[in-house]
Amino acid sequence: MKCPACKNGNLVSGYLEDLFLARTCDSCGGNWLMLEDYLYWLQRTPPQPLAANIEYEIMDSRQVLLCPVTGNMMLKYRISGSNDHRLDLSSDISGIWMDKGEWELLKSEGLAHQLNSIFTEPWQRRIQSERTAEILSARYEDKFGPEVYQKIKDTREWLQKQDNYLELLAYLIAKDPYSVKR
Repeated sequence: MKCPACKNGNLVSGYLEDLFLARTCDSCGGNWLMLEDYLYWLQRTPPQPLAANIEYEIMDSRQVLLCPVTGNMMLKYRISGSNDHRLDLSSDISGIWMDKGEWELLKSEGLAHQLNSIFTEPWQRRIQSERTAEILSARYEDKFGPEVYQKIKDTREWLQKQDNYLELLAYLIAKDPYSVKR
């Protein structure tokens, strides 16, 4: 089987860190694995931190990859909101392509035992939600300035903890809270 990323190397059968079956590219060092092999390992391995204190070089194929088995396009999934790396999934056969260093990245982020979750809608929705919050927060900070933005966030948090939150908010936004006119 040819490598879907570098297209030069061959995928050689073996094990990813002696944990589960995988095919490793003899040219770029990427790994092709089947989700069922990973899940089989996961069922028999209690969640525990895997050694991730090693230096590693990480690659990230940005182009669309074709499944080495079916030839169909693979889908890209972000692994977390804290980085831009994406894993490739062949949804037709549940095959996963991990570029060189991505397994080590998963371990360092504490995600090695959650690989299957990365490909779910709730996981991806949470990442998108976190990213949207980061973008909006940066915009508010630019608009209000860091000091004012922090103060308004603190005030908002305090307000939401009050039993009479809506009345307090109405008081704050009223042009003249002491007038009976609206």
